[in-house]
Amino acid sequence: MMSDGPETVAIASRQVTVCWRRSARARRISMRIDARSGHVILTLPPRARRDDALALLRSHSAWVVANLARIPQAPRWHDGGQVLIDGRPHAIRHCPQARRGVWIEGEVIHVSGEAAFLVRRLLAFLREEARTRLGAGLDALSRQAGLRPTRLTVRDTRSRWGSCTADGAIMLCWRLIMAPPEVQHYVMAHELAHLRHMNHGPDFWMLVDRLTPHRRMAELWLRREGATLLRDMQE
Repeated sequence: MMSDGPETVAIASRQVTVCWRRSARARRISMRIDARSGHVILTLPPRARRDDALALLRSHSAWVVANLARIPQAPRWHDGGQVLIDGRPHAIRHCPQARRGVWIEGEVIHVSGEAAFLVRRLLAFLREEARTRLGAGLDALSRQAGLRPTRLTVRDTRSRWGSCTADGAIMLCWRLIMAPPEVQHYVMAHELAHLRHMNHGPDFWMLVDRLTPHRRMAELWLRREGATLLRDMQE
């Protein structure tokens, strides 16, 4: 897979950002909307022409515009703004003279240093918090369930909240730190259940329901709010 930088294209009286992908495995031109970035992704076979891909984009302009309109606004992190931690809004307070990095007091998250680095520092802090909190939560639930993963990794994924490999390794998306604890608990239970059932059959769901009482609530929350958490943060 090879990619070119994004470019702005005018369709249906508006500007959209298009990212180009060349794939040796692609057999035809395809198009999708990246809900995280708000970009249109055009994937081309090796010998396909960009003009043909643009023609496809413009022929589906109504679909593109409608789907872009459904994407929630990207969170804006700035002094006086808010960030979710465990599903609860925390006020962002910039403390330029402080020397403590990033820290939480009550429901206020303080960020030291220059304003230009506020988003970067906040992201780094939340990722580390996710490793600590999600790691502790998964360890507690795995002990309770008697299901032990071989390892845990916390990553920034575009579409999955978690995954489990055949060798027992579990991955969780760090953005879960912004979801309510019940949602985190459900995703952990879901992935732990895959240690016994590498499918989504009836036995798998029965085990999930034994491991967590939050399945229905969490699935509904993720359908309603999950796309917002996956958006790239802005200043």
